[in-house]
Amino acid sequence: MSETPSNTLQYRFDGPEEAPVLILGPSLGTTWHMWDRQVPELAQHWRVFRYDLPGHGGAPAHPGGSVGDVTARLLATLDGLGVQRFGYAGCAFGGAVGIELALRHPERLASLALIAASPRFGTADEFRQRGVIVRTNGLDPIARSSPDRWFTGGFAAAQPAITEWAVQMVRTTDPGCYIAACEALAAFDVRHELGHVGVPTLVLVGSEDQVTGPAEARTLVAGIPDARLAVVPGASHLVPVEQPAAVTDLLVRHFTTAWQPAPDATGQTVLPGVPGKPVLAAAPQTAPVAEIAPAVAQPQAAQGRPDPYEAGLKVRREVLGDAHVDRVLADADDFAGDFQELLTRYAWGEVWNRPGLDRRTRSCVTLAALIAGGHAEEIAPHLRAALRNGLTPAEIKEVLLQTAVYCGIPAADRAFRIAQQVVREETTPSE
Repeated sequence: MSETPSNTLQYRFDGPEEAPVLILGPSLGTTWHMWDRQVPELAQHWRVFRYDLPGHGGAPAHPGGSVGDVTARLLATLDGLGVQRFGYAGCAFGGAVGIELALRHPERLASLALIAASPRFGTADEFRQRGVIVRTNGLDPIARSSPDRWFTGGFAAAQPAITEWAVQMVRTTDPGCYIAACEALAAFDVRHELGHVGVPTLVLVGSEDQVTGPAEARTLVAGIPDARLAVVPGASHLVPVEQPAAVTDLLVRHFTTAWQPAPDATGQTVLPGVPGKPVLAAAPQTAPVAEIAPAVAQPQAAQGRPDPYEAGLKVRREVLGDAHVDRVLADADDFAGDFQELLTRYAWGEVWNRPGLDRRTRSCVTLAALIAGGHAEEIAPHLRAALRNGLTPAEIKEVLLQTAVYCGIPAADRAFRIAQQVVREETTPSE
């Protein structure tokens, strides 16, 4: 166990101190206890390191803003412990951390296992919608539906104690940290970078996983140069819990045979000293090769302000959602295309992207202006945007009441009727 500053993670070790380190990364909404059934066997071969995501399992509630941020905290924790090189197995969110390690910190990673993982987890809209639900209703709706996402129906019915454990695990997670993790997954997309993963990789998935299933697993295998696929029959998303023996066996075999030694000081590969056992060589003494600078010529940027279009498109998607933006841009023909480009570049790239107001405040101002101007057709998408930007239904109600005083009862009445429908749609958990 550990005391946890804001830049590190809560962790525990199991296994002999002299053994090479193997890290087990958890899924969103779980704790390190999801790996309990794997540890006895793995700890015979490795020094097993488990960690909790921020706000999970009683860990301090310091939200992680991105997968990269959580990865940086993991590395800071390992640096403090003197762990320089390790094997890594991660489930779902933990798998995203594993990919991040392989892409950004390859010198630290000996071998990798990705479980129930994906180069892009669903859509950004789906995860931001989940954040809206948690912000409005708390974690109870997510907790009650977790067994349906994590386990097959037969397992959930036969194992009521494990099912209840799963529900309670989510309920005790800090809501703000859960929402931040959803935002992190919404922004995670490494589909075009998989070819840069340079360590032996096992991609493991449950055959019945409806969250990140075999299709996502095959995308990983197709993109990662040295990757193998293992499909575990009769298992859903939380496959280490549902099929612990199969997962343990696959991990032992992978990390025993595919552990990638580090080069020694001469640049030569250090071979394992004991057949069949993973040997972790010392990390290279030389600094890792620096990244190649981007090919885009920089002097041009100094000639004037950068084009705000791409930044505007990013903000527009984050605020209004991919589905809405895709639909609007698809409907824009040659006649309307220039106008949509103007909106993206100036409304979103210039004004919405200014640092002077946060997005919650900008949503309040936008709603009031739309109601005052009688632009009812634009109210619904900006109500959804306000929920994504962190406003609660109670706060939106206060904004609409304020407009009733200053913009008129009829305008506010129409806005309230639109808001009732939008809030109901956006904050009702799906069955």
